[in-house]
Amino acid sequence: MRWMIVAVFGLTVACSSSEKEGKGAAPTGSAASAATASHGAADAKPGSHEDWCGEHAVPESQCTRCNKSLIPAFQATGDWCAEHSVPTSQCLKCNPDLKIVRPPKGS
Repeated sequence: MRWMIVAVFGLTVACSSSEKEGKGAAPTGSAASAATASHGAADAKPGSHEDWCGEHAVPESQCTRCNKSLIPAFQATGDWCAEHSVPTSQCLKCNPDLKIVRPPKGS
């Protein structure tokens, strides 16, 4: 439910290239296509199939690991696991039974 609050604020953005630079050499060829495909488009509708971070298995519009600017919104709603630096609603270490499911295509 709290993720909807974040989505309402229109915080739909993809990972910035500057955050990816520290992860080694940039992929080329088909690896570059696969890397791009693992992140939702910046203009994807929050809650849609296209709004998905394949790298972290959460909606792209709510991926605090890709978009650090989302963190204060989660913290403001009390949805933050300080121990693991992710929203509590996404913390699989604290909530091992948590299922975060990608919406089906067409949603």
